[in-house]
Amino acid sequence: MEGLRQALTAAQAYRGAAEAALAERLAHARIDREQRAAHGFAWVATTVAALEATLDWAETGQGANPLDAKVATLAFAEGIGQLVGGLPMAQNEIFRPADLGLGAAARRLAESCADLLDADHAALRADVAAALADGHWPSETLHDADLDSIRDQFRRFTDAEIVPHAHDWHLANDLIPDATVQAMADLGTFGVCIPDEYGGLGLSKLVMCIVTEELSRGWIGAGSLGTRSEIAGELIAMGGTDAQKAEWLPRIASGEVLPTAVFTEPDVGSDLGSLQTKARREGDHWVIDGAKNWITHAARSDLMTLLARTMPDAKGYAGLSMLLVPKPRGTESEPFPANGMTGSEIEVLGYRGMREYTLQFDAMRAPADALLGGEEGQGFKQLMRTFEGARIQTAARAVGVARRALELGLGYALARKQFGKAIVHFPRVADKLAMGLVDFVAARELSYAAARAKDGGKRCDIEAGMAKLLGARAAWSNADASLQIHGGNGYALEYEISRVLCDARILNIFEGAAEIQAQVIARGLVGGRN
Repeated sequence: MEGLRQALTAAQAYRGAAEAALAERLAHARIDREQRAAHGFAWVATTVAALEATLDWAETGQGANPLDAKVATLAFAEGIGQLVGGLPMAQNEIFRPADLGLGAAARRLAESCADLLDADHAALRADVAAALADGHWPSETLHDADLDSIRDQFRRFTDAEIVPHAHDWHLANDLIPDATVQAMADLGTFGVCIPDEYGGLGLSKLVMCIVTEELSRGWIGAGSLGTRSEIAGELIAMGGTDAQKAEWLPRIASGEVLPTAVFTEPDVGSDLGSLQTKARREGDHWVIDGAKNWITHAARSDLMTLLARTMPDAKGYAGLSMLLVPKPRGTESEPFPANGMTGSEIEVLGYRGMREYTLQFDAMRAPADALLGGEEGQGFKQLMRTFEGARIQTAARAVGVARRALELGLGYALARKQFGKAIVHFPRVADKLAMGLVDFVAARELSYAAARAKDGGKRCDIEAGMAKLLGARAAWSNADASLQIHGGNGYALEYEISRVLCDARILNIFEGAAEIQAQVIARGLVGGRN
């Protein structure tokens, strides 16, 4: 590993050069005018962070699994190759060193890593693919018996209760069955991070990552059920009154109450300061008017964490407040039985199981104590404090999807025979599997690193953004590669990979699009004028 450690030092120096170059630009121009340079730097920083996390993982195993060193070597060869030659920010957007005046720094990096970059890694990729074909995977132990036991428990549950049914649920656009939701609740899914004094498990964000990853491997919808509980639980635990904590946290943790996050509005997207939904106090209740869209699991939920403008004279974020709005749970025949609230389903390619809705509020009432924390104008700040956890959780969802895509590609490559042999033995198929494994491991380890930072009490919006940025790319690239391995069959709805591809695509959009993550990372590391 000594050679990889030296390569990492060189990559860190390159990141430092990129940071200095961007800082120089932002001293003279707004970051929005330098988006390509700023976002390219964010990808540089993310790539180096992934190499750091991957090497830490490989070294921690101390050589117990020989596959780990091979995966780490391929991760470094590809990661540094992209730093030198071009980083894919999107399929048709490649950030190259010249975009930030880093030609000389890139040449120094290439010279420092010449042995790694000049080596032919075809045999190494073939070895990794062959190991997968023989049923061998790189290490996943967290070197903690309790954490490993939690993974095993949720993997067994996912294999038994989610994987066999998920594709049929997707094709029928069914909600995840109530019995499955209850079984997830019985495992503690919805109370992982809720303090134990309120009926939760009081566990770490790292545990939340493990749980989410395993459930999302079965179906992103199953992993995403916990997202709304994660957001609501953190909102209330961090910003709620004692009475609100006592009222809602135990019921969220037990699964009795299923929350939904009601933030986004038509034509607003990430610009939350422009939200128009209003709530006004009238006597012993609040009255809500306005429209929201892309609200996940809105019909079957029991509690809305709703961001609304309660101070109409305050501009931007200052006038926003968070309300805890109870609602009756909907049914198939009557999805929105609450007075003053209507909704319609948004039909989507994937990410089903909870359904997406547009909501309309016309003088809907909420109780007088609905205001989170009992203080107006704090809604945006309260929401911002949940972004780190939500984005780490989304990164874990992406890791689960990336693994499932890899499993499906591997299974098909072993079963499908062409020209007298299984297609897993063709180099282009083997390469896809080997590099899909590399991307999965790097994304997994970066998500764990972000979770550990959060658990350590550190502000980690940058780490969370990096984890989500890389995880979403890994999920999409693995799904796309796996569908390619399936060939024409992958394009057929009957094959599970068709669903996984659709599910993977949303990961680069929700909880902050890739462009938003890159902006957060660049501004957080370098600053500059808005």
